[in-house]
Amino acid sequence: MVEQAQGTRAATGTRTRSASAPTRAARSIVAVTAQRTPRIRSGANEFDRVLGGGMVAGQVVLVAGEPGVGKSTLLLEVANRFARSHEGATVLYVSAEESCEQIGVRAERIGATAPDLLVADETDLGTVLGHIEHHNPALIVVDSVQTLASPDVDGRAGGISQVSEVAAVLTRQAKARGVPTLLVGQSTRENSIAGPRALEHLVDTVLTFEGDPHTQVRLLRAVKNRYGPADEVVCYEQTEHGLSELADPSQLFRSAREVPVPGTCATVTLEGRRPISAEVQELLSQRAGEQENGRRIVSGLDASRVTMLAAISQREGRLSFGRSDLYVATVAGLRLTDPAVDLAVCLAIHSAARDTAVDAELLALGEVALSGDVRPCHSMAQRLGEAARLGFRVALVPDSADVADAPLRTMPVRRLAQAMEIVARDTIVLQPRPARRGA
Repeated sequence: MVEQAQGTRAATGTRTRSASAPTRAARSIVAVTAQRTPRIRSGANEFDRVLGGGMVAGQVVLVAGEPGVGKSTLLLEVANRFARSHEGATVLYVSAEESCEQIGVRAERIGATAPDLLVADETDLGTVLGHIEHHNPALIVVDSVQTLASPDVDGRAGGISQVSEVAAVLTRQAKARGVPTLLVGQSTRENSIAGPRALEHLVDTVLTFEGDPHTQVRLLRAVKNRYGPADEVVCYEQTEHGLSELADPSQLFRSAREVPVPGTCATVTLEGRRPISAEVQELLSQRAGEQENGRRIVSGLDASRVTMLAAISQREGRLSFGRSDLYVATVAGLRLTDPAVDLAVCLAIHSAARDTAVDAELLALGEVALSGDVRPCHSMAQRLGEAARLGFRVALVPDSADVADAPLRTMPVRRLAQAMEIVARDTIVLQPRPARRGA
């Protein structure tokens, strides 16, 4: 016990009193913004796009995803393309989960056989640092950050202390050498990155690699990016020869049919900053038990929101399908969370209940409120531009949306009942397409 007179310490309890001389002078914001950050292209166009045009020297990128989604395959292809596009540059791929022979089998399958791509199977962080010192690589890939461990830190591999130490040491190495580093991270069942939250703060960029394991579509999404946009999304297709880039994924999420069928409606969603055409499909099936309420089976959309939209559709369209099972799904397993698809969901329900098809060249955009009002959605010009490029000719849009320069015909609606009435009419006669030259 030490006696201390009241008032001898500062009121705030702070301990730092003296000022230190700055090591770097403060600069004008004009000089800082004028300085361009050079980009390092990996050779994988879609991967560079999600990063904002390429990697930056010393950038640490964390690629997270569920087991089996294809993270290792993706980064092995990126490492191979980097080695082939940068002559004489060494790429070091460190795997703490698989042996070199296992990686070789995958590399042979996807054609990742660049001579300058070096593979090492190590679980000790110190040994990995030795590989980096010896080979001086231009790109480092570590698979994964949760399986490396340092003997100088207590705890098992994957624990909070070990993951923090591994990430901090690799980040320090990347910054000191100016070498881009790609780290693989595992995700939990709740689709969050396993390990401490500090892991996401240590790295410069966090990418999530997601997709339904029963489908071939994979989405690489930027959720944090210090050197570019944090809302970019690119698409891949899982094939027997690896991951194939999808520069135009809209066609993949639509059903190709000659004649429209009841219970379907097209829309355009925004994945990050990329507009993607999507189709909502719905089916009503009468239950055998008259006294039982129908179920709501949803795939690709939020179940609670679909239940709400079904109730609004029943009221606005004067429909009665409470005792029927309602099945709602998207094409190709695309996950739709954009409120702009509400109107398409409601019109698909109306189409299924009335057993009348929505025209294949019509799409719907708009958020539907509980009152039945159709509310505007953002980036309307981007959505309509994508719809016109894909061949749609009519779009149902909120009446408050700015569509003055729309590249296709728009029909403004204020309420959901009005949109249902327009779709149900047989008077939406599209203008005939202009004849092709030489026909």
